[in-house]
Amino acid sequence: MNPAQLLKHFDRIAEAPDAVPRLRRFILDLAVRGKLVEQNPSDEPAAELFARIQTEKAKLEKNTKSRGVVLKKPVPPRIAPFQIPVSWVWVTFGQVMISRDGERVPVSKEERNQREKVYDYYGASGAIDKIDGYLFDKPLLLIGEDGANLINRSTPIAFMARGKYWVNNHAHVLDGISEQFLKFVELYINSIDLKSYVTGTAQPKMNQSKMNGILIALPPEAEQKRIVAKVDELMALCDQLEAAQSKREQRRDRLVTASLRQLQDEEGLAPRRQDAKEEKQESLTPRRQARQGNCLSSLASLAPWREPVFLQDIPRLTTRPEHIKALRQTILSLAVRGHLVAQDSNDEPATDLLKQIQAEKAQLLKVGGRKQETGLPVVDLKKAPFNLPTGWAWARFSELGTFGRGKSKHRPRNDAMLYDGGTHLFIQTGDVARSQGVIRTYTKKYNEAGLAQSMKWPAGTLCITIAANIADSGILSFDACFPDSVVGFIPASMFQSARYFEYFVRTTKENLLAFAPATAQKNINLEILNAVLIPLPPLSEQHRIVAKVDELMAICDQLEANLTTTQADSRRLLEAVLRDALA
Repeated sequence: MNPAQLLKHFDRIAEAPDAVPRLRRFILDLAVRGKLVEQNPSDEPAAELFARIQTEKAKLEKNTKSRGVVLKKPVPPRIAPFQIPVSWVWVTFGQVMISRDGERVPVSKEERNQREKVYDYYGASGAIDKIDGYLFDKPLLLIGEDGANLINRSTPIAFMARGKYWVNNHAHVLDGISEQFLKFVELYINSIDLKSYVTGTAQPKMNQSKMNGILIALPPEAEQKRIVAKVDELMALCDQLEAAQSKREQRRDRLVTASLRQLQDEEGLAPRRQDAKEEKQESLTPRRQARQGNCLSSLASLAPWREPVFLQDIPRLTTRPEHIKALRQTILSLAVRGHLVAQDSNDEPATDLLKQIQAEKAQLLKVGGRKQETGLPVVDLKKAPFNLPTGWAWARFSELGTFGRGKSKHRPRNDAMLYDGGTHLFIQTGDVARSQGVIRTYTKKYNEAGLAQSMKWPAGTLCITIAANIADSGILSFDACFPDSVVGFIPASMFQSARYFEYFVRTTKENLLAFAPATAQKNINLEILNAVLIPLPPLSEQHRIVAKVDELMAICDQLEANLTTTQADSRRLLEAVLRDALA
C-alpha cells in the first residue's frame, strides 16, 4: 500500500468511526506480515540474520546484567500465528532481544521531588518525570511491564528511549543488535495482541518470562529497514489525515453553531463566513446527497420568513449526533419564542385564553366545594426571559391546569405489601428520563394498599422530575401513580394535549432557573417549577407550533437515521478495503 492508495481509501472511509486509528493498526498489521513492502530476493535471508543475532547477543550479554535464552533455533513454522514470506523466520522474543532489566532502579515520587529535574524518568507508558541522574545513555527499547495499558492499549506499549535517561521497574529495558532492529521490534510489539502474555486482570502484568515467549516474525535486515521507513512515511500521512479531519470537524462545528444561532438571532442576519464557502467545496457522496435532499426541503420551512443564511448547509453539516441534538434544541427554542410559525392577527390572544382557564378553574372549585386558590403575583415583564410576540402572554403551570407533586407516603417505598398482586401502574424518575417525550414504561404495579397511599394521574399528564434526574419530562400514555420526586401537570380542558408544555420544559431544562427569576435557590422543587414563566401562545398558534415541531422532529429522526446508515456504510467499506489488502 502506497500513500496515494491510502488517500484514495481514506476518502471513501473517512466517516467510519475511528477511521484513522484503524488505518494505523492496519498499516502495522501489513508491516509485520510482510505485506507492506516488496521482498527482494537479493536480501540476506532472515535465517542468516538470526545466526548473527545469536553471536552478537552472546557478546553483549557478557557485558550486561542480562539473563540469556538458551534456544538457538528458529521457531517451528507449525505453531506460527500467520503465514510469512519465505525469506522470513519465526523466532521468540527472548532469542533475539537482550534484557537490561537488572539495571533499572525505581525512585519514589517523594525522593524525585527533592532532586533536580534534568533527565527523563521513564515508567510503563513513557517519561513520567525528570531526575538528576541517568542509568542509560544509548537508544534502547522500553516495553510496559504492568498496568491497565497492557489491556486497553490507550498508548503504545513499546517505545524508544534516547539520550540519557532513567528507567524504573515498571518498564522492561531491551537492547538489540542495532537501533533499526529495535525500531522494527517496537512496531511489531505495538501491532500484536499481547493478552495471552499478560497475567492478572486487576493488576495486569507481563513479566520477563512471558515476554520472552512472544513470537516474532523476523524479516531480513534490509527489508526491516524498508518496513520501518514505509511505516514512518504512512504514519506521517495518517497524522496529516487526522489533522485535516480534525480541522474539517472543527469547521463544521463552527458552522453548525453559527447556523443555529442565526435561526434564533432577533437582531438580524450576519454575513456568510469564509468557512461556509470552504465547506461547500467538500463534496458529498451521491448516496448521502439523496438522503439529505428530503431533509433539506423540509428544513426550508423552518422559520421561512427569516431566511437564515446557513439553513441550506444544516443537513450536510450534521455529521455527528451532537449536531442533531443541537438542531432539536434550536427547533424547540424557536417554537417557544414565537419564531417557528408565523403569527396570525385573527387568533384569539392568549390573555383571553387565560381568562377562560381561570373561569373554568373557579367553576370546578365551586362545584367541588373547595377554597379559592391563592393567586400568584403579577408577572414582572422586566424580569421575563425574553420579549413575547403580539398575542402571547406569560403564565405559570398552576394558572394553566392542575399542578402538583406525586405521592408515595408509605416507608419503605419498596415494601412488598404495596405491590403484591398489583394492577395499578407505578412509574419513577427513570421512566420519565428515558421516555423521549412519551412515557411508555412503568417500574412496578401498586395493589389497592399501594394506590391508597398514592394518587393516580390520568393518561396525558405531563410528568417533570425534581429529583435524581432534574427536569426530565414526558407525557403519560396510561393512567399511573408516581412518587413525590415527580411533579404532574394536567392542562385545562381548552388544550388538546400537554405536548406544547412538554416541548417548553425540554427547552428550559439547562436554564430552568432563568425562567424562575423570583427564586434564589439553585435546586428544583414544586415552588420553583410554579414560578417558571411559560410563554403562552394563542391556542390556534399553539396547535400550529406543535404540528410544526412534530414535523421537524421527524426530520431530525431522519437525519439521525441517515447518519447511522452513512457510518455503517463507511464501516463496511473500511472492512472491505482492509480485507482486500490482507487477502
